[in-house]
Amino acid sequence: MEFLKPKQKAGASSTQRYVDVEEIRDGIIVLKSGALRSVLLVSSLNFDLKSSEEQDAIISQYQAFLNSLDFPIQIVASSRRFNVEPYLELLNDKEAVQENELLRFQIAEYKNFIKNLTDVSNIMSKYFYVVVPFSPSEDERSSFLGKLTGIFNPQKTVNLHGELFETYRSQLFQRVEQVTAALSGTGVRATALTTEEIIELLYNSYNPSLFATSIIKNVDALELIK
Repeated sequence: MEFLKPKQKAGASSTQRYVDVEEIRDGIIVLKSGALRSVLLVSSLNFDLKSSEEQDAIISQYQAFLNSLDFPIQIVASSRRFNVEPYLELLNDKEAVQENELLRFQIAEYKNFIKNLTDVSNIMSKYFYVVVPFSPSEDERSSFLGKLTGIFNPQKTVNLHGELFETYRSQLFQRVEQVTAALSGTGVRATALTTEEIIELLYNSYNPSLFATSIIKNVDALELIK
């Protein structure tokens, strides 16, 4: 089972107390309030290149998607500087094994062009996410007393009862499937991030100076949730 919970050192002052995340378990963010979050990576489309009929259809489908929701969602657009270093390393390897002197020279010139281009321009990559929430107080099958416990002490409800966590996780994934299916009607695809990918996303978000990192997942090869 994938699981992350930061260890606190006795007497140490940690920035963890300023972060709303309590732990990350099985691809689910558990907040300090006890609420659960699933993060979906969503592909993009070039709206301007679509015909007017296609644009109208996309807008209509997006309207239908929003109207189908009976719970709040959060849409996040994240920009990060494009990391060209892996590509330059690939060109270095190609240049080293190239026996044709002319081709080796052309690879070197192309490599310098790419490096100079990225040095003088700020090339950014955009990533789009949808955050799907669930709170223990929303459990319709819970008793009135259970709902009160979920409202006033939701963290205890989630952390101390493993079977309840699985129940709430299942209900959260039902919402994830609903969002994924509705978004597919607009022409975009979505997939839930794993524990490791969520850790990477949060680390990049809280460390903006190190934002030029590797791509979390290839959007063109998204695996839809079953």
